[in-house]
Amino acid sequence: MKKPDYQKELDDIITEIAERQPPKLFLHCCCAPCSSHCLTYLSPYFDITVFFYNPNITDAAEYDKRLAEQKRLLAQLPLPGKVTLLPGKYDPEIFFEMARGLENLPEGGKRCHRCYELRLRETAQKALESKADFFGTTLSVSPYKNAAVLHELGKKTENEVGVAFLPADFKKRGGYLHSIELSHQYNLYRQPYCGCIYSLEQAKNRQKL
Repeated sequence: MKKPDYQKELDDIITEIAERQPPKLFLHCCCAPCSSHCLTYLSPYFDITVFFYNPNITDAAEYDKRLAEQKRLLAQLPLPGKVTLLPGKYDPEIFFEMARGLENLPEGGKRCHRCYELRLRETAQKALESKADFFGTTLSVSPYKNAAVLHELGKKTENEVGVAFLPADFKKRGGYLHSIELSHQYNLYRQPYCGCIYSLEQAKNRQKL
């Protein structure tokens, strides 16, 4: 069976909408470095609301730092389309409730998948409230995030909420490398872990090896 190409699916959507008024996209962003490539890729074709919703970030100072970097990037990055920032509610207890019983699982497993779904669902709900045409996420730009899992969860959320999920595998075609280049160009803070206390502990353990 041929492996799905989510980036081609995105390109097909872009080709279809290229001659129309830009549709509205609610784009979940986890951090400035990940969003940098995604925004340069999507901005010519969509009116984008950058939805910074990350209750998985345990430390409030870390959350504030990442949000500040997201704001700074949007102020400095030249983008052709309309882009606005909407910070979501920051409440780590939402994440801890979701992760109960999954605390000791390795990063990239069921706990992370539930975290993706938590953030995708909130993004889709906000997209519905704002009458957006699509919702999506920048998470797939990371080589540590499984685009197939994100796509499955996105389509599931699309069916439940009623807003179209924008497929993508932003790491493809040099997307991840481009995000690193932009991070260096704009001197962005690149965090060494995903955000939760569990990923931080695992990152610390890897450094000891």
